[in-house]
Amino acid sequence: MAAGIALSRLSGLIRERVIAQYLGVGPATDAFRAAMRIPNLLQNLLGEGVLSASFIPVQSRLVDEDPDRAGRTAGAVASLLTLLTGAVAVLAVLFARPITVVLAPGFGGERLDLTVRLVRIITPGVGLLVLSAWCLGILNSHRRFFLSYVAPVLWNVAQITVLVTAGVRGWATDDLALALAWGTLVGGLLQLAVQVPTVIRLSEGRLRFAPAWSAPDVAEVRRRFVPVVAGRGVVQLSAYVDLMLASLLATGAVAALGFAQVLHLLPISLFGMSVAAAELPELSRLEAASPAAERVRTGLTRIAFFVVPTAVGYVLVGDLVVETLFGAGQFGRAEVVLVWAVTGAMALGLLAATASRLLQSACYAAGDTAGPAAIAAGRVVIGILVGVALMFPLDRVLIDAGGSITGLRDMSPTLSPLAEATRSDPAGALRLGAVGLGLGAAVAAWVELALLRRRVRQRLGRLAVGGGRLATIAAGVGLATIAGTVARVGLDGAPAVVTLAGVGLAAAPVYVTWCARRDLPDAVDLRNRVLRR
Repeated sequence: MAAGIALSRLSGLIRERVIAQYLGVGPATDAFRAAMRIPNLLQNLLGEGVLSASFIPVQSRLVDEDPDRAGRTAGAVASLLTLLTGAVAVLAVLFARPITVVLAPGFGGERLDLTVRLVRIITPGVGLLVLSAWCLGILNSHRRFFLSYVAPVLWNVAQITVLVTAGVRGWATDDLALALAWGTLVGGLLQLAVQVPTVIRLSEGRLRFAPAWSAPDVAEVRRRFVPVVAGRGVVQLSAYVDLMLASLLATGAVAALGFAQVLHLLPISLFGMSVAAAELPELSRLEAASPAAERVRTGLTRIAFFVVPTAVGYVLVGDLVVETLFGAGQFGRAEVVLVWAVTGAMALGLLAATASRLLQSACYAAGDTAGPAAIAAGRVVIGILVGVALMFPLDRVLIDAGGSITGLRDMSPTLSPLAEATRSDPAGALRLGAVGLGLGAAVAAWVELALLRRRVRQRLGRLAVGGGRLATIAAGVGLATIAGTVARVGLDGAPAVVTLAGVGLAAAPVYVTWCARRDLPDAVDLRNRVLRR
């Protein structure tokens, strides 16, 4: 699963690099980010996370106990999803303009018109991604993980191909954004199509595509589905509130937030979602609390081992990461500093956001979908409150073309945006307002983790952050930071990619060796693999 996600995210980073090169951080990118966020409501409410929580636990048991019932249930769920996503997609296309006006109130003129056109192109493709998530549910229930998690590579490749082709031909920026939108539609079709043959083969002819709404197993999926959708709805509300708030900041805030979220989601997907998704079918099959608790502790340790150094790296050398991945074309030093600042702010809550995925799976496996939904609602409220309190003061802080930060003295508590002419000026200096939203997300992530730990304690007992090995991991990160800092100083003046590689080569062996000597399983495994090679 991690291998599939890694390939998917790598192709996603290449896609983001191409977007940065051809579109930069400007009005067209703002429009595309907003347009992607709006139809993504459909995918996130009905797609992978919701189906994982509601469909996979039921389907996993049926695959083992009664394959015929499993086929009927899977076909019924697919039929219901097709009807639902089709209806929502049609409505989104018809009412694209009023929806965009509500969710991006700071957009106007050409930026608003472009966003509306993009929404109408992208939305049907997102509907295909929901059905792709159904395929993922079937494959995971059969313990087939790689294909469903590597399939998004095709979604990314389609966008890259279309955008590069249009860019080489010298298309205008708005036309490039439209081409990219068509790439998302084609990519959604490819991502679904590549999984269907394996789903049909594993089902062995047992799929029955009929909307059997009242069938007992379908009713159980629906019972789990509703609170998860409610929880996802609250989380999506947070995402759209972030979009609305970012649209009230200076030009470039929406785009910078999007680039930072790509980097933020990379470790969450690789080390959080992969562990959580792999454990969900197995935890669903376990009835005793003791083995379930041990699996969760092991997963928390694994997550912390990979995520803690990643978070520290984003804070300390995030500029090298951003410049290596995105620093080309329209993406200059000021853009690097802004995206680094937002990424670093989000990284402060990275461990909490990642560990929460596993604790949510523990709740879902036990049939508790309402608890995580309520906790998600609390996280959203806290994230919004903290974000609003910080973003407007930080929007008074500028980043000049050379990447220097100015205007710190102009910061003062305020809940009012800059004047429209100032924040909408496409030639104006970039500002740090989006960092406030990143800090709000970090604070909210730690609150969510604390509440989830309290929730699962009733069944699994006390679960320490990092599985009880956080002190060892932190010490290893400290030693690795020293080694990486020495390497960065020694490589001062070298290209970003060379410096980043040097820092990694200096820090990684120190960290892995320290943790392996203290018997962290993943560190021991990595060390042994290297020694064997």
